[in-house]
Amino acid sequence: MRKKFILIHCLIAGIVLISCSQKEKFDTIIRNGMIYDGNGGEPFKGDVGINADTIAFIGNLSNASAKNEVDANGKAVAPGFIDTHSHHAGNLFNRRDLIAALSQGITTIIIGQDGGSNFPLSDFYKKLNDSAVAVNIGSYSGHNTIRDSILGKDYKRISTQDEIEKMKLLLKQDMEAGAFGLSTGLEYDPGIYSSNDEILQLAKVVAPYGGRYISHIRSEDRYFWKAIDEIITIGKEAKIPVQVSHIKLAMHNIWGKADSLLALFEAARKKGIDITADIYPYAFWNSTIKVLFPNRNFNDEKEAELILNEITLPNDIILGSYEVKPEYAGKNLAEIAKLENKTPARMLIELIARIDEWEKENGRDCQENIMATSMSEADIKKLMQWPHTNICSDGSSGGTHPRGYGAFTRVLGNYVKKEKTLSMQQAIHKMTGLSAQQMGIKKRGSIKVGYYADLVIFNPETVSDEATVAEPHKLSDGIETVWVNGTIVFENKKTTELYPGKIIKRQSQN
Repeated sequence: MRKKFILIHCLIAGIVLISCSQKEKFDTIIRNGMIYDGNGGEPFKGDVGINADTIAFIGNLSNASAKNEVDANGKAVAPGFIDTHSHHAGNLFNRRDLIAALSQGITTIIIGQDGGSNFPLSDFYKKLNDSAVAVNIGSYSGHNTIRDSILGKDYKRISTQDEIEKMKLLLKQDMEAGAFGLSTGLEYDPGIYSSNDEILQLAKVVAPYGGRYISHIRSEDRYFWKAIDEIITIGKEAKIPVQVSHIKLAMHNIWGKADSLLALFEAARKKGIDITADIYPYAFWNSTIKVLFPNRNFNDEKEAELILNEITLPNDIILGSYEVKPEYAGKNLAEIAKLENKTPARMLIELIARIDEWEKENGRDCQENIMATSMSEADIKKLMQWPHTNICSDGSSGGTHPRGYGAFTRVLGNYVKKEKTLSMQQAIHKMTGLSAQQMGIKKRGSIKVGYYADLVIFNPETVSDEATVAEPHKLSDGIETVWVNGTIVFENKKTTELYPGKIIKRQSQN
């Protein structure tokens, strides 16, 4: 019996020796990286082996070989960043390389934000399937898009129940195509005219599908607390996860109240309401100039004065674009008012009136946007540190706000390295694992065996955003190599013109 045991033991040992002597082969090996796995833990030194589009091994691969080998030289290896609130898909099929996203380490974007989406979503996904792009894309179904298709130009009113029922059918169509859920932009037309009940009824539609609700809430300034109450109520009544888009306290008299806001969120979570948020790392926002007037009283000079005292200052409103008079782009409201010898409040009103006149003459929407500073750094930091806040860009490839090219690298360079607001592992978690969790995305956002090989190598010492208001499309520093589904799509500050991006549908359909 003892001889038989020794013989078996020797056979096993022989098999092990033979297997160890044979070099394991991978399609790609990333060597000598400081691995941040996306889950918030301490980084560790190791190698990553990739086969096809999947992470196959994490650890020591000194005895393995690969067709493609990349030496990380001790730099950070992280999951590809997930942008949970993105507008990078604008003009998508003419910008398939999506360098604005890839150059800051983003490998997945979630679009259909602020209530605007491609409809029907099934057609968009078919086109995307036929003409793939460099990053992974998922989408919400947009309330404003759906409402516009039912109400048309007659949108400045409460919807009838019959109209809401028609909206529900369109929303169901998108949910069946794989939408993540419903998105709203309740400071924008036509959604601003919707009732709370309309939104709640539509939110309930996505519940049976395992859907979610994400919202540019009804007010980020004057009626902020009421708007927060609305999204919490939706989470409670519809029994679905709800997320506040680009969370901010955008009015001077609510600055410093981040703790009060977070207390409301925590109280809601204790009651079983899955409320979360995303945030971009800038104190100034970018939108249409008309968003400053929630009551759409564009001729009210007293309202304009309130805006310029309580929301933002004349020096802090910069025209990103203004098709009526293109030479005003890049100038702030105070400068323009001085040029025209008007008060800033009167100038603000006239800028909007000229847009309306231009649109009547030209029969189309006027291209215009502003950037306005109305948040405090102290609030941004507190909101960013909340365990349930993930990082987003709210940016676009062709926009005038630097967040389109610099949001994620700004977090790493400014809020990690300089301000110490977050540790490196916390920041990466908020860009990857937490984002995937809060969107319900499977097999992305972490460096784990069996997960998709969306990866980024960056230099923690040099990573920084370079995009500015003056140069909003300037590429970041420190992002060295980016993989999407196992394929290198960005290196040496250039895209590779390969398009391995996949369509990402909500969890039940991934």
